[in-house]
Amino acid sequence: MVLNLRGTSFREVNSEPPGPRALVIGFDPYRVPGPWDPAPVAEAIAVGMARFVDAGVGVEACLFGLDGSDDIDAVVTEALDRRPWEVVVIGGGVRNQLELFERIVNLVRRRAPDAAIAFNSTPDGIFEAAARWLG
Repeated sequence: MVLNLRGTSFREVNSEPPGPRALVIGFDPYRVPGPWDPAPVAEAIAVGMARFVDAGVGVEACLFGLDGSDDIDAVVTEALDRRPWEVVVIGGGVRNQLELFERIVNLVRRRAPDAAIAFNSTPDGIFEAAARWLG
C-alpha cells in the first residue's frame, strides 16, 4: 500500500478494519515551509501507516500544514471527535514546537480522554509507538 500525501486530506488516509483504532497527528510534509525535500518524509509516513493496515489496526491520519493553510486546533478537534480512539500518536515534529505540542496534547486529553497518547520519533516509527499501547 502506497499513500500519496501530496494534496491529501487526513480523511483520505485511513483504513477501517473492525479492530482497534489509532489516530496519527502530525505535519503534512508538503505544507511545512522551508528549503527541504518533503518526499522522503511523506514516503516514511506512508510506510508507517501501511503497517497499521497490515496489522489489522484501523488508522486515520490527521496531517496539517504549518504554512498557515489550516486552523490546526479545528483540524485536530474534528479528527479527535470523529470516533473513539484506542490510541492517538503525536508525531515527533510536533514535539519540536512546544506551544503547539502542548495545545495538541490538551486537545487529546479533552476530546479523547480514554485514548492512550503515544509519541514517535521518526515517521516510519508511527506503528511501533501505537503498538506499545495496543498490546
